[in-house]
Order: sequence, then C-alpha cells, then structure tokens
Amino acid sequence: MKVAIVCDWLTNVGGAEKVLLEIHRMYPKAPIYTSKYAPKGIDWFKDADVRTGWLQIFPVCMRRLLSPLRQRWFKHLDLSEYDLIISVTGAEAKAVKSGKWLHEHGKKTANPKGIHISYCHVPTQYYWQMYNDYVENPGFGILNPVVRFFFKLMVGPLRRGDYKAAQVPDYYVTISEYAKELMNEYYDREAVVIHPPVEVKDFVGQIRSMSQDAYYIITSRQVNWKRIDLAVKACMKLKRKLLVVGEGSEHHKLVKMSNDSEWIEFVPLVGKHELAKLLTDAKGFLFPSFEPFGIAPVEALAAGCPVIAFGEGGAQDYVVDGENGVLFPRQTVKSLSDAIVRFEKMKFDSAKVAKSAKKFSAERFDKEMKKYVDKKVN
Repeated sequence: MKVAIVCDWLTNVGGAEKVLLEIHRMYPKAPIYTSKYAPKGIDWFKDADVRTGWLQIFPVCMRRLLSPLRQRWFKHLDLSEYDLIISVTGAEAKAVKSGKWLHEHGKKTANPKGIHISYCHVPTQYYWQMYNDYVENPGFGILNPVVRFFFKLMVGPLRRGDYKAAQVPDYYVTISEYAKELMNEYYDREAVVIHPPVEVKDFVGQIRSMSQDAYYIITSRQVNWKRIDLAVKACMKLKRKLLVVGEGSEHHKLVKMSNDSEWIEFVPLVGKHELAKLLTDAKGFLFPSFEPFGIAPVEALAAGCPVIAFGEGGAQDYVVDGENGVLFPRQTVKSLSDAIVRFEKMKFDSAKVAKSAKKFSAERFDKEMKKYVDKKVN
C-alpha cells in the first residue's frame, strides 16, 4: 500500500507533532508533506522523507500570517497517486484531495480508490472556537492592532475556505469527545474518537516522595491561551510552591508577573527522565488551559500525579473529579484557587492515578489506528 502523511507544518515540538511521530513510526517509508519544515525546531524526523514546497522560503516567524497561502498550497498538492493519505492537522492540511474524492467529483485520477483519513485535532481554532481570544491578543506585540484589523476583514473568506476544505477528507478521526462535537458543529462532519498517543511508560515506575513543602507543577508551551498566568497568580495568592516548566512567547511576561516571588520557580525544558522525576515528586499538576485534549496532564497522571484541570474541553475525557484529580468550573484565579484548597483536603492513591493513564498509551493508539485504517482501506 502506497501511503503519504501530511501535516500543517513541522517547526516545533508539541502534541500534534507527537501524533505525527507515532503515525510516522507506523508507516516509516511514507513521505511526509508539509508547508514548512524547520529541523532546528524539531529533530524527531531526521530519518523521514520530509517534502516541502514553495512555502518553505518563508521564515518560521511568518507562519501565522500564511494561512491563506497554506490553504492554496494544500488544495493544489497532488497526492492522488497514493492508496492512503493520512493528514495530521488542526489547520489547512485537511484540504489535500484523495483519488477517491477526485473520482467522485468527476476529476481524472490515477488512483480512484485512494482515500484520505484526516486525524484532525480540532477545527482551525483561530477561525472558529477561539476566534475572540485570537482577536483580543493575536500575539504580535506592538503589531497587534494591525494584525487584528486585517484578520477581522479576512476571517469571513478564510472561514468559508476552511469549511470547504473540511469537506474534502473521506473520513475523520479526532482526539476527544469535545473535539468530536466541534467537528460536527463547525464542519458538519462526523468523526471517530481515537485519543492521541501518550508515552505513559516513560513516566511510570518511580516512587512518589512528597515532602511537606512539595510543589505544584505546570508544563506547557508558554503562550497566552494556555492561561499559565492563572496558575502563577493562584499559587502566589495561596503561597504555594509552583514549578513552571517550559518556554514560549509569554515567558518574560510570566517572569515579570511573578515579581521574583519565592513561591514561583521557572524551569527550562527538560528531558523525559527529568520531567518524570519532577512530576513524580509534585503534589499536583495544574492545567488551567481550555484544550481539545492535553497530553501533558496525561503524562502527569502516568507519573501518579493527580491533575487540577479546567473542567471543560478534553480534560473531561481523562480527569475524574475526586478519583485522579479535581475539575474547576471557570478560568479565573479564584476558581483555580478554590480547586487547589479543595484538592488539598482530598487523598489520592498514586497507583490508581497512574493506572487511569494507561488507556491513553502509544500502544493503544497504534492498535486502534491500524484497526480503523484497515477497516477503511479494505
């Protein structure tokens, strides 16, 4: 079977890239087509045949401005020779047409039976469910007013293009029940839920050794919509130790916000072994972000570390209030602070917490994806 893999871009490490890596391992000979590849930002695909096009000439910093061009590039990317196309996308890569789609629309194609399965994390967030957040803070600093003005002008055509592209894949898989609802709401498409792969085995087996001054921890790309600011403010308010692990465009803002507080410690990105140790020794993992899933909190669960999470979105698929963590109802400092206080009155069995993460393993993902693909191909 001739297979091609497609993704929006390959410029940094994140949850989407972890899904892509697992699918690459399933089909190691399949070329990976993408709009932009920056090996310095992600070195996971050195053994892969990564193919780009004319969008490769643009610098990484322009990525968020190139959405209209990506729509066009993927729309005209000819992969109709392949028996199977798997796109891993949360943006434009879903626009790639299979031989089956071309045949059904009266187009000539070398392979009328070739299909496109899209593993779509969520509808393109900056057009749909997170549009208001993006308009409020596009993330371009002093250029925000300019970007905001032009984005408001363009969002109508971009939404129409995105909706049209969403009708192209033959089948959809998505990451959570929440994402499944969004796919139906914004794209009028049905999707099967196969939770993304989490390397849970890398985070199990260590003995939790919490002391009286044990800390809370948050590991995340430091961008505004992850709401790390809520965790920092809540822990400063309650005088609780917090480790903030990671980096990103909001890092300096968060450091300034902490004002050299003795309660907040910033830790640069660390390897899996060191991260596993940090999670194992943490009192709890804070997850104030509104996510369609969230791999980091599942890694925490695998380490036996209970999670305090915002109670909407994908977190509902893996956090059971009172069993392996606590859910809080609003993205506010007060709501998170109240949840931390409630959390500290509870007792959690670390073995049971770790067991709750097993159903999100990479092995389970491989098995479910292969079964789904075989069913659609045969």
